[in-house]
Amino acid sequence: MDSPALLPDASALDTARRLLAEVFGFRAFVGLQEEIIGHVLSGGDALAVMPTGGGKSLCYQLPALVRPGLGLVVSPLIALMQDQVQSLSQAGVRAAALNSGLSATEAQRVWQALLSGRLDLLYVAPERVVLPQFLDFLSRAPLSVIAIDEAHCVSQWGHDFRPEYGQLAVLAELFPGVPRLALTATADGPTRADIVSRLSLPRARIFVASFDRPNIRYRVATKGASPLNQVLDFIRTFPPRSSGIVYRMSRAGVEEAAEALDKAGVPALPYHAGLADQVRRENQERFMREPGLTMVATVAFGMGVDKPDVRFVVHMDPPKSLEAYHQETGRAGRDGEPAEALLLFGLSDMVFLRRLLGEGEGAHKQVERVKLDALAGYCETPGCRRQVLLGYFGERLDAPCGRCDTCEHPPETFDGLVCAQKALSCAFRTGQRFGAGHLCDVLCGNATERIENLGHDKVSTFGIGSEFDRRGWMSVFRQMVSLGFLVPDLDRYGGLTITPAGWEVLRGQREVLLRRDPVGRRERRKRRRSVGDALPVGEAEGLFEALRQKRQALARAEGVPPYAVFPDKTLKEMVAYRPETLEGMALLHGIGRRKHARYSAEFLEVLQAHAAEHGRPSDLPELPEAPARRAREKKTGEEEGLSATIARSVELFREHGDLTRVALARGLTPVTIANHLVVAVAAGEVEARAASGLSQEVYDCLAATIRAFLSEGIDRLIPLSEALGGAFGYETLRLVRAGVLRKDGEG
Repeated sequence: MDSPALLPDASALDTARRLLAEVFGFRAFVGLQEEIIGHVLSGGDALAVMPTGGGKSLCYQLPALVRPGLGLVVSPLIALMQDQVQSLSQAGVRAAALNSGLSATEAQRVWQALLSGRLDLLYVAPERVVLPQFLDFLSRAPLSVIAIDEAHCVSQWGHDFRPEYGQLAVLAELFPGVPRLALTATADGPTRADIVSRLSLPRARIFVASFDRPNIRYRVATKGASPLNQVLDFIRTFPPRSSGIVYRMSRAGVEEAAEALDKAGVPALPYHAGLADQVRRENQERFMREPGLTMVATVAFGMGVDKPDVRFVVHMDPPKSLEAYHQETGRAGRDGEPAEALLLFGLSDMVFLRRLLGEGEGAHKQVERVKLDALAGYCETPGCRRQVLLGYFGERLDAPCGRCDTCEHPPETFDGLVCAQKALSCAFRTGQRFGAGHLCDVLCGNATERIENLGHDKVSTFGIGSEFDRRGWMSVFRQMVSLGFLVPDLDRYGGLTITPAGWEVLRGQREVLLRRDPVGRRERRKRRRSVGDALPVGEAEGLFEALRQKRQALARAEGVPPYAVFPDKTLKEMVAYRPETLEGMALLHGIGRRKHARYSAEFLEVLQAHAAEHGRPSDLPELPEAPARRAREKKTGEEEGLSATIARSVELFREHGDLTRVALARGLTPVTIANHLVVAVAAGEVEARAASGLSQEVYDCLAATIRAFLSEGIDRLIPLSEALGGAFGYETLRLVRAGVLRKDGEG
């Protein structure tokens, strides 16, 4: 229960109002500021949950200036400390930070100011605060207030957990008379309770402002074959020189997206923990100061970044929870002007996030699963997204907002009982062992080699789903997972299993209302007798456009016209034949030795990504045989120089530790360098995790997934990519697979 409000000394609050105007230049408090500041001035502890840009910092800065002593601020990021100290110093406040980014001379200067009592506010990281020698120093320095910023980090259920935050309860024991204020922009009920418990704030008063950010327009889109093209189309709807943030799950994804956006004419910078400190610092400073930049980052970026004019935030990969989503999208529109948030989402994203979460019991695991289900429900809702988002935090919005995609373009809904029963029956008839992509092929009657080998062309559900094409059935399966009728079985490689609620649907005991996504009904494609002439249509048209975008990006990067990369006829043959290997690419019109070495891997990646999302048509013509001898001769002729070029790539990778830098140094594409490193990993010359650029946690999870697929005899990357929702590029998957095979071979 919240503690009762404490009445502040009137003169202290008057002083705070005066300093608000004189020091910070604000005419009046906003929102809950005055109530929180008054409570802290009276010596009370508090937890303040206020939206990004809502003025949280003043809630501890003003008490630190009014009360006697030093204000201590525990802050998680050096960049955040620097921004705050710089702003305070410009306002005439005596503030400083102690962190690892300071030189010895700078640190000595801060210590001298501390010891002589010439500081009002000191910012420190949680790792420093809990050091015995630092606590000993604090015990001899009178403190005015203790602020714990980004307090969601303390919670075991928070989305940016840092272990040192969990040790900050020691401050309650050492400084019982000093008011403590925990602050965060996003925390649901369980997280708030966890913060209060872990920081030992039993008498803290909890202040919760509205979670609504009315100037942000929310939008969710189904992740297509080319998410980068989706992001490009979205960004190009904004005026030139608009700033934005694009979030990716992996470091490799960050590098890939930043490079692609930059080549496509959208100035972009990467930011992730694998970059050198100096590079991260320079990129962040440029983003803060220069208009028109897009920062492509992992969630390591953004906490406390006070850039007011961010116009858009894109999640190319889903966040781990609605808390994380609310926190990250809140970095847009801090100036109060209109901003937009786009989230790309697919069923396989849920499979991967559940695999990252792992198995196990206990309250923590259960809460994380509930949060993941809430995220899926937000993505799949046919209703107002803002109502769902605010409802998650316990805030009621009486009427639809009118400022999200589902309000502006309400999706069509339909009685989905029969469709749901077909989907559930198909999962049951195939043994509840397969993912949505395979089940879609069965329902659509796509007699793939895998389906025939498994005998699934003989099951009763084969071909009964003629009312939808493959994309339509993928939408049904996504919604079935979000509604809790199917759940990915992580012990069986993400195969969809039927839940108790799903069995009720199968028996006709529950109603099912589904959203109809804007996808086409099934169209049977006629076998193309000739290729290279007519423009592709339907599903093939989307692939053709993705290939053209890739060609355009490569041409722009090299300063040549698009046809100098490949003519349209070559792209049309790619669409017509859909080669699955580099050897197959060499058989197509217009792909000679030099172009094959330079471009084929890039275009093959587009083909594989499209196949992972849409499947491969069952009526494709066989690849032409005429150039086969040329391809074999080319391969033989290049083998002599292969080891030398790979050795050079390995040498540069060891020097730079970064795949993209190697590509720039050699004048080759990152895809080509990645292929070199795959060979080096297999030979034991390079460590797979380092080559992939993934964190150890994500690498281990991905390696376990690949190992599970290999144990089932599945060595192709398309089903693996589908199971992971396209979260990783094919070159990353090849690198990790090479590492798995190398390690297992040694074992």
